[in-house]
Amino acid sequence: MLCRPPLLTLTVSACLLAGVAAHAAPPKALPAEERLEKSPRHHEWVEVTTASGQKIRLFVVFPEVDRPTPAVVVIHENRGLNAWARSVTDQLAEAGYVAVAPDMLSGKAPEGGGTDDFANADAARTAIYELSDEQVREALDATVKYARGLDATTEDVVVSGFCWGGGKAFDYAAENPSIKAAFVFYGTAPEAERLKQVEVPVYGFYGGNDFRITGQVPVVSKTMQEQSKKYDPVVYNGAGHGFLRSGEASDANPADREGRTKAWDRWLSILEEISGD
Repeated sequence: MLCRPPLLTLTVSACLLAGVAAHAAPPKALPAEERLEKSPRHHEWVEVTTASGQKIRLFVVFPEVDRPTPAVVVIHENRGLNAWARSVTDQLAEAGYVAVAPDMLSGKAPEGGGTDDFANADAARTAIYELSDEQVREALDATVKYARGLDATTEDVVVSGFCWGGGKAFDYAAENPSIKAAFVFYGTAPEAERLKQVEVPVYGFYGGNDFRITGQVPVVSKTMQEQSKKYDPVVYNGAGHGFLRSGEASDANPADREGRTKAWDRWLSILEEISGD
């Protein structure tokens, strides 16, 4: 079961109202490493340079399609660009989109490495919170520029993120009005003054049992509505923080599993609408 906060009037696509999915089905839940190993899609690593000269590695996955597609930028959780984050990138390509995931920890590990070069997830998490807002925004600028410049993409680029990355996706909606939308999965919202700068639609995906994050939603909804900004949040009842990841597990609790399925279905439906603009 899912619900939307009452403070905002929200729209639902005709496809969802009719119960008909015009888009790809939510991707099958597979262990991240297994998905990456078995994927038939083209994966590659590239490197881009930010305005200040920082080198950022990007994990790029291409769909098996016969035309250019919109690009989806994937901003990882506070654990870095691990196998799960890369598996989400592959899942988006499976659904028909060029997906690009920057490793925000590029050059931050010992000896200049990235996420995979940290001793453990805790060390990566510590390094994440040492990044400045400007470093993150520059990395996203370079990623969006790269994604938009590919022969395999259209001009349309959206930004999505999870947990820490969800907060950064929301913030980037206030930074770059050229993106088509931001998809915020259980990430914190910017301060009210920053929200005033948002110029693109923001779609939120929140767990009902994640009050640390979801408790912000009514206030954010009110602020965005007062500023005539498009903010479309959905709360998945009973789901916890990180349900898109935890809902993939074979032993996932039912609420997380249901939340994952419904969130993917909604995400792909909105992407389909954007593709048809």
